[in-house]
Amino acid sequence: MERLDRLEAVQSMLLEIGQLSTTCSDITDFIGAVHRALGRIMYAANFYVALCDREDGTIRFPYFVDETDDEVPAPGQRVPLAAPEQSPTSWVVVNRQRLMITADDFKAREREGMQWGHGSAAEHWMGAPLLDRHQQALGAIVIQSYTKNITYSEEDQALFSQIAMHVSNALQGLQSMDRLERAVEERTAALAHEVSERSRAEQVQHALYQIANLSAQALDTGTLSASLHRIIGELMVAKNFLIGLYHPDTREISIPYFVDEKDREAPVKRFPLGMAMCSYVLSSKQAQLHDATSFGHLVANGLVQEPLGNTGIASWMGAPMLVHEQPYGVLVVQSYDPSILYTKADLDLLAFMASHVAVALARMQADRKIRKTKETLEAQNAALNEALHKLQEAQSELVRQEKLASLGRLVAGVAHEINTPLGICVTATSHLVQELKLTREELAEGSMTEDSLASFLDIVDQSLRIMTTNTQRAASLVRSFKQVAVDQSSDDIRNFNLCTYLNEVLLSLQPKLKGRPVKVEVDCPKDLVLDSFPGAVSQIVTNMVVNSLVHGFEHEQPGRIAIKVAREGEDVVFDYADDGAGMDAQTLDKLFDPFFTTKRGTGGSGLGAHILYNLVTGPLGGSVKVESAPGQGLRYQLRFPQSRKK
Repeated sequence: MERLDRLEAVQSMLLEIGQLSTTCSDITDFIGAVHRALGRIMYAANFYVALCDREDGTIRFPYFVDETDDEVPAPGQRVPLAAPEQSPTSWVVVNRQRLMITADDFKAREREGMQWGHGSAAEHWMGAPLLDRHQQALGAIVIQSYTKNITYSEEDQALFSQIAMHVSNALQGLQSMDRLERAVEERTAALAHEVSERSRAEQVQHALYQIANLSAQALDTGTLSASLHRIIGELMVAKNFLIGLYHPDTREISIPYFVDEKDREAPVKRFPLGMAMCSYVLSSKQAQLHDATSFGHLVANGLVQEPLGNTGIASWMGAPMLVHEQPYGVLVVQSYDPSILYTKADLDLLAFMASHVAVALARMQADRKIRKTKETLEAQNAALNEALHKLQEAQSELVRQEKLASLGRLVAGVAHEINTPLGICVTATSHLVQELKLTREELAEGSMTEDSLASFLDIVDQSLRIMTTNTQRAASLVRSFKQVAVDQSSDDIRNFNLCTYLNEVLLSLQPKLKGRPVKVEVDCPKDLVLDSFPGAVSQIVTNMVVNSLVHGFEHEQPGRIAIKVAREGEDVVFDYADDGAGMDAQTLDKLFDPFFTTKRGTGGSGLGAHILYNLVTGPLGGSVKVESAPGQGLRYQLRFPQSRKK
């Protein structure tokens, strides 16, 4: 009956193990339940389970109960798996076989100078391997007795092995679940860390964005410093904050911003480089993390001279603001609270922020210089524009005066030219009046003869011919002068025959050409009609001819001026050439410059060619090319549209 009851108890235990494997999620709790159930069928006051990790060669004891030894391994503690000859537990795990040891066996090994296992020697020790489905060792289950009259029979050993097999099956599922739970926990922890790091990175990114935004604003120093304090305060505890700016021109450090729990104001607002911790940070060009002890060592060793402010710090950080090794200042954060101690990560973050603040400061300084330079340039440009405007007005006035002077010279020349035929007419009229008086006296005296009457009639006929010729010449000069003068003083477009108009212009220039051995030849289509500005044409031709007479030919030097006009599509090609002195390349480059002349003081104004160029490219809407060489004369080629009507 006792045997039958025990078998029923064993059966009940195995069923209980199966149920526990499906309901229990913790290995330690499961093994504890197995221990309690085992105690109902055999002596199990001393019981433990060892689980091994084949990957790293360690072993741990998730459940360990011993009535003799007080020092037992912690459930999560991992220790290297010992050699089989050094530990019976290792022997069971490595050999994957059941092992039974008595007190005599322990004593025999002690006599040989070897210790088998740790802890007190048992009277009876029994261990069974825990194997997975592939017969690989999961660990060992051990039961032992320190009492002489309590030992384990062969039946106990068989039952223990059977129980070990069922525990192995249950442990496989529990270990898989345990590994899954650990993996989930590890992954959860990793995700939490990743989320934390990402949140931190977003905070840093937002801080950098704010710093960059500050650099784009024209803020005063106080507002900028307070904004930097707020931004850095969002990343770390910064109740005590200081900004030091370096001034390379005076080698001084100023403190534009100072917030401290113990000092209401900065001890000094400006001090020479070499004093205080700020100088030490700038000189080292490295971020510094110190507590009261290390700070005291710096002062004692002379690395920090004349420390400023309250030295009762718990933690202190300072980071230099550098751009390409050029110092701009230093950021300082400190704590008086022993519970607030900065870490290396905080220091790295402060150094990172300091580098970006330095870039922002450098950009702001550059922007200030650019704005100042821009303001200076704008003022200079305004002054230059005003000067240019005045110069252009003066130039326009000079050009207008030159055109009027040219017209005045034309008037003077035409007046002089008209004076000759009119003088001849006056002389002929006076002579005719005198002859008429003499003839009347002869007729009154009755002394007129046929010969004297014939002579009088010859004189009348000759005088009338002289007066007719000279009055016609004067009328032609006046007509040409009238048209040219009106055109030069008007800016209107009209329809005119170019060939006829050129002859009228040249006729008005006869006073300039008179007495000069210079021949002017014109080759122009008789039917070429323009819708353009005749005043511009007359002014251009006048300036060309006058320039040739003044600069190209000496007063008695014979020469030739050739004007050739041709149509090319809707354009007119106007060629003007003289065979005069010509000019070198340097002079030719300045030909169209205003007020440039080689005859200053002898009649040259320096505006003739300049006006010519402006009239061709302006009113006529064309282009002008010029060629010349010393002794080779001068040649203009003008191209402009036949019609300027829109």
